[in-house]
Formats: sequence, structure tokens, C-alpha cells
Amino acid sequence: MKPLLHPVRAVLVSCALLSCSAASADVGVGVILSLTGPAASLGGPAKNAIDLLPREVAGEPIRYIVLDDASDATGAARAFRRLVDEHNVDVVLGTSVTPATLTLLPIAQEKKVPLMSLAAGAKLVEPMDAQRHWVFKVVQNENLMVASTVAHMQAAGVKTLGFVGFADAYGDSWLAEVSAQAERAGIKLVATERYVKTDTSVTAQTLKLLAAKPDAVIVAASGTPGALPQKSLRERGYAGRIYQTYGIANREFLRIAGKDAEGALFAVGPVVVASQLDEGNPIRAVAMDLTQRYEAAHGKDSMSVFAANAWDAGIVLQQALKTTLPKAKPGTPEFRAGLRDALEATRDAVTSQGVSTMSPTDHVGYDERAAVMVQIKDGAWRYVK
Repeated sequence: MKPLLHPVRAVLVSCALLSCSAASADVGVGVILSLTGPAASLGGPAKNAIDLLPREVAGEPIRYIVLDDASDATGAARAFRRLVDEHNVDVVLGTSVTPATLTLLPIAQEKKVPLMSLAAGAKLVEPMDAQRHWVFKVVQNENLMVASTVAHMQAAGVKTLGFVGFADAYGDSWLAEVSAQAERAGIKLVATERYVKTDTSVTAQTLKLLAAKPDAVIVAASGTPGALPQKSLRERGYAGRIYQTYGIANREFLRIAGKDAEGALFAVGPVVVASQLDEGNPIRAVAMDLTQRYEAAHGKDSMSVFAANAWDAGIVLQQALKTTLPKAKPGTPEFRAGLRDALEATRDAVTSQGVSTMSPTDHVGYDERAAVMVQIKDGAWRYVK
């Protein structure tokens, strides 16, 4: 695992790339991403999307300060404190994975700085309490994605299911949700296996799954480590359906998994198949706009759901900033508190992945429009209508 960037160098690099301004009236946006380590395939696309976000809103400059947590929870917590204590940011976006982001919740409460998660776990915003009062995300909760996945399983005649996922908060959340929804759907969970994202083999887990002979297997992982069970199952002859989670929706997964990814199914935000959406879908225009911007900068088929997570956080943040800027000065406790309230008051914000309407008890705000089923065919994402 690579160390965090040198404190001074990290800020200077970020400012050089992102045109930071030192004016005291600027809105300070801190960003924590996993740019190195096991989750780098998530943090890299998010950083690319941050580069594309507007540098001003309502006439006020925005300065972005990006720090790398090296895919480490301690690094994420250290970065959050630096962003607030040294750079007086008004809001923090990040980090890339659920376990590390969970460590930021008490710090957001302590510092009274809004946190906009770029990770997925429902535990980040549920159940609502004093810590989660300061936390928001425009990344779908697992229950929404599992509902679409289980519905597809039912339609495909799946009766028995195997589970293999990360041995962390991400895997825990998916296991709990899959277990509950599969049972209600009459699908029996016949095998449950876990692994660590830094593992290089899942042979033992694969053999146990094969012995259980499930009709389908769901892999609850994110980034390139999600390719490990996918490849292991196919290489050992598993012929059933393999479902993944939205955590693998980037090109690096396809590259690592190769031909073994063929046929994999997963529920994900509409942005992944933007051009395949119906013309009347309100999400399509936003998703296409982001896709065109991103691919113009990074190449055809480079679009990633992790870029969309950062872009969508920017959309909701800009709406909240327009409400807050006339009422308080950036860099003050009053501004941060007002920004938190404005985020909670988000209404009908169309992002590249859904339409968000938040409330005091719902800091995500998405409905079923934020989930579509996708299958990997010929090394590409295909919308399953």
C-alpha cells in the first residue's frame, strides 16, 4: 500500500490541477478519494469527474482540495481533519468505499461539516441519528439495487442462491439485504462465503459454492477485487447465473475479469447505459451530458459509475449552495449549518443516476428510477429492459 501524499505536496498538486483560489470568500470543497491502494479503480474516475465540476456557483468561486486516503480508513479520517482544520472547507466529498467512509461520520458531527459520501453503504445514512444528521449521498442504497436484482432472479426462475462478498461493511450490508429479500421472494440462500479485498485467491470459497450447487451466485464486492470470484467460478466450470453489484461498474473490472465477465448481471444507476435509455427518461439527458463530457476528456467507453457518483454529488451540492450563499458567508459555522439544511431540503434534483428528493429521515432521496439491470455482453454494458 502506498503512503499518503506528503501534506504540502498533496494540496499543491490538487490546486495546480484544479485551479484552487485562496480567496477567503471562496466556497471550500474538500475531497477525499482512494487514488492508490485496492480501491484506486474507484477513486481515479471520481477524481476525473471532480476535474469537470464547475469552478463557481452563483458568482462565487469554488476551490477543490483533493487528498488521497490510500484506500485506508485511518488515512481517510486524517484527511478529513486536515481539510477542516487546515483548509477550512465548507463540505467534504468522499471517500470511495463504505468502511473508510464510516470512520468519517463522527468527525463530520464533531466538526459540524456536511459530508457527501461517494460510497454506497446504506449504513452511512441509516438509521438517522446525530452523526448521520451531517451525512448525505446520491448513491443508491443496497435495498433499491437488491430489489431489482431479486426481481430479475425471480423472472429467471432462480430458486437457490450462493453469496460471496467482502468481509467488511460493504459485504455485511449486501448480505443482510440479499438474505432478507431473497427469503421473501422464495429464493433459498444455500451458501455464504466471504473474502478480503486484498486476497489473491478465493479457491476455497469457490469450491464451497460449487458444492452447494446454487442456481445463481451473487458477488458483493467493489472495484477490481470483484473480478476474483467471477473468474474463479467460471474457471472451475460454474455454469449458473452470476450477479454482481454496482460496485464493479468500471472498465478496470472488465479488463481484469476478461472473458469470464461475459453474462454477469447487476443492478446499477442508469448512467452506465445512458445512450440505451428511453428518450422520455428525464435521467437520460443528464447521464448523456456527463458521459459525453467524461469521454471527451478520457476516451470512448471510459465512463464509470464512480465518476457519476462524484458528478451527482456536485449537482446536488450546487443546488444547495445556491440556496445557502445569499444567507451566510463561506468558511463560517453558519454557512456549514445552512448548507447542511439546504442539502436536506433537496427536491427533484435530476442526476445521472436518478431523481433525488431528500428529507430529515432520507438523506439519499432516490426511488426505483435509480436502478436498472445491466448485463455484460461482448465486453460492454447492455441494458436489460
